Amino acid sequence: MLVRDAMSTVVLTIGPAHTLRQAARLMSARRIGAAVVHDPDTCGLGIITERDILNAIGSGQNPDRETASAHTTTDVVFAAPAWTLEEAAEAMTHGGFRHLIVLDDNGPVGIVSVRDIIRCWAPARRRTVAAAGSA
Repeated sequence: MLVRDAMSTVVLTIGPAHTLRQAARLMSARRIGAAVVHDPDTCGLGIITERDILNAIGSGQNPDRETASAHTTTDVVFAAPAWTLEEAAEAMTHGGFRHLIVLDDNGPVGIVSVRDIIRCWAPARRRTVAAAGSA
């Protein structure tokens, strides 16, 4: 199975000046755990996740003053839609993160998370276990 089969095509893109509260509201409204941060001044893409926001607030930072840019991961590992789920899982495991921005030639087309991969792998595992049990 490929990343394109598992990825969410709901890509929330925010700017670096969004506050953490604004980012959290937008992510919560869409029921997603990460947002792409696009900085038009640098033409760069980064990612901010629910964990980034949680860590900032947990350390006492003000979510109405802190901006996304201060909490964005900018050295991002990107996935291609044609990657296998195994390649995506390996990249996540190696990098210690739970989300990959999926890029094609035109830019971000999705985000794939550990949850997306598990959602795809779980039915296949059930079929394998059922087939082994009937043998």
